[in-house]
This record gives sequence, C-alpha cells and structure tokens, in this order.
Amino acid sequence: MRDGGAGWFHTGVADEAHEHIRVAATPARCYEVATSFEHYPDWARDVKDVTVLKRDGDGRGSQVEFRVAGLGQSIRYVLEYDYADAPGAFSWRLVESDKLRGLEGRYGFEVAYDLAIDVAIPLPGLIKRQAARMIVATALKELKHESERPPP
Repeated sequence: MRDGGAGWFHTGVADEAHEHIRVAATPARCYEVATSFEHYPDWARDVKDVTVLKRDGDGRGSQVEFRVAGLGQSIRYVLEYDYADAPGAFSWRLVESDKLRGLEGRYGFEVAYDLAIDVAIPLPGLIKRQAARMIVATALKELKHESERPPP
C-alpha cells in the first residue's frame, strides 16, 4: 500500500479530500472489507446503519443505503456503486439523501480514498473543508484497522 499525505482543494461546487495510507494487508483484503457494507457499523464509528438495496450479478452491493452521524446530525443517503475497476478500485455516487446534494468517492487499493461532498446544510467553507478532511481520514484509519485484523 502507498504512503502519502492528505491533500485537499475546493472546486467551488463540492468540497474534496484525498488521502493515502499504508495498510499492512493485501489489496484483496482491503477490497473485501470495503465492499462488505453490512459490516460497516461494526468498525466505522460514524456509520449507524447500512442496508443493501440492490446487488449486481456478482452479488456485490450496487445500491446501498446508509445512516451516519455527521455534523451533529443523523444523515441518510443512498449510494450507487461502480465496480468497473474492481478489484483494484471501486467508486460510488449519491443517488438520494436527506441532507447531501452530492457525494462521490472512490477507494483504490493501494488504498486511496477520494471524496467530493456537497452539503445542503448552510455551513462556512472552513467547516465543510474540515468535515471532508475528517471524513476521509477517519474512514481510512478505520478501514486500515479492520483490514489489518485477521479474517474471522
């Protein structure tokens, strides 16, 4: 896995964050953990509930509903997943949400996590940028921890 630092920039529409982390696990193990959506509440502290709404022909979650704690609120959203680059990477985009206008992301298994988020709640730009950076950093640390645990 690659080592790197966090980077971040603002495009004017959505706030974006990019981070790389070294994980002492194989890319296959990271992919397995990251696509086991039903288990996210077990290891991702802000994820409270996950429901796989649709699966693709390979049994992978193609549309997944999440309820997370964020910005002091409960946020519900549905993501659609694209596995065109699997198992080396997969990406997602927002289908619907109660509090987000946009959410796109990608895991690349070296492990990289790119995120673009557009919050419908009025917040200062600094707060939105910090939130995007925190979401990415936390998600990668939690994915690293879970991926480095021996499989059950």
